[in-house]
Amino acid sequence: MLRQPVLRRILPAMAVSALGDGMSLVAVAWLPVQIAPAGQAGVWTGLAVAAYALPSTVGAALLGRWVRRFSGARLVVVDSALRAVALGTVAVLAISGALSPTGYVLLLAGSSLLHAWGNAGAYTLVAEVLPDEDRVAGNALVATFQQSAWIIGPALAGVLTAVSGPGWVIGVDAVSFAVLAATAARQANRVPPVPTEVDTAGGWRTVLGQPQLVGLLAVTCVFFFLYGPVEVALPIHVARELHGSSGLLGAYWAVFSVGAVAGGLSANALRHRPLWVIVVAIIVGWGAALLPLGLSDTVTPGLIGFGLGGLIYGPFTAICTSLFQRLSPAHLLSRVLATRTALTTPATALGTLIGGPLTEAAGGQRTLLISGLLTIVLGVLVAAAVGSVRLRAPISSRSE
Repeated sequence: MLRQPVLRRILPAMAVSALGDGMSLVAVAWLPVQIAPAGQAGVWTGLAVAAYALPSTVGAALLGRWVRRFSGARLVVVDSALRAVALGTVAVLAISGALSPTGYVLLLAGSSLLHAWGNAGAYTLVAEVLPDEDRVAGNALVATFQQSAWIIGPALAGVLTAVSGPGWVIGVDAVSFAVLAATAARQANRVPPVPTEVDTAGGWRTVLGQPQLVGLLAVTCVFFFLYGPVEVALPIHVARELHGSSGLLGAYWAVFSVGAVAGGLSANALRHRPLWVIVVAIIVGWGAALLPLGLSDTVTPGLIGFGLGGLIYGPFTAICTSLFQRLSPAHLLSRVLATRTALTTPATALGTLIGGPLTEAAGGQRTLLISGLLTIVLGVLVAAAVGSVRLRAPISSRSE
């Protein structure tokens, strides 16, 4: 894979950008605390975090007519360039003391408008330049950059924020996106051109026209929705029920991230296995990994389970994306992947939103248990559906 000249040049820039975005996980939420009016920090922090992600769904639906014929590399260019400009403006205004909460939220929303397309572009690029047998490895490396950034980025951001303020951290993120945009722009002409056949179908229509894509997208959205409450329940469980510190919460996410990086890098070893079977195993395995947290009041089983959960979940993005790449027409792939991101992002957000009142009503530990059990049920249902399709396949083939 690294012998492929385009990827050899773009992948390091993707790693730099992922690290910058990992740093912004801290800075984006911390900056409103400094600029919001007294007593309104919580409201503006929630708006800022939402604005940094959710508008990508709007962009996937409204901006497709202008970008859907772009190659994967060009989609990376336009998304990264927009993010670099918008986040750079945030940084300059924040450092100069001229940033208002409203302006901050609007700039963050603008920065994320093309992010569903940029994310789709990264995986479309993998499909454009690699043969099918190497795509799992390519997908895994791109996904692993993001997982690694969760380990390194927040720690670096914490140090830099303490020394110079969150505005400088967001400025570093803007520079990282500028590096990615410039690198991808130089490589865009090396990528095979997008097929020129006339096809005005959007990602939504393409997905709805293929039952397997509908099923895969539905499974992914439900899986992410059931994960959403974990982000609310885990800190409540640690603080109220385990009487732990923020350091313990950080330890949980650290072991998860380390496991996810290891799992992501091992995805290539699974490429010759039936990919749907692996998807089922990951879903059931992640649900089972939450059970120690939901059933035990001691820290060690929970940490072990969460670390194993990261290891099990690690290959999911690479394997699931490979299925999308196989099932989608090549010239419509970026549209399908943008549609996927547009739906999975709010699915996670909705799960997190529902996780709030659920955690207040049931407690953090029971919410984690509920999430784990429902996720296992989802995996069993998907396994039954996949098995049913496989049993019918020989009959249909004989009838043909």
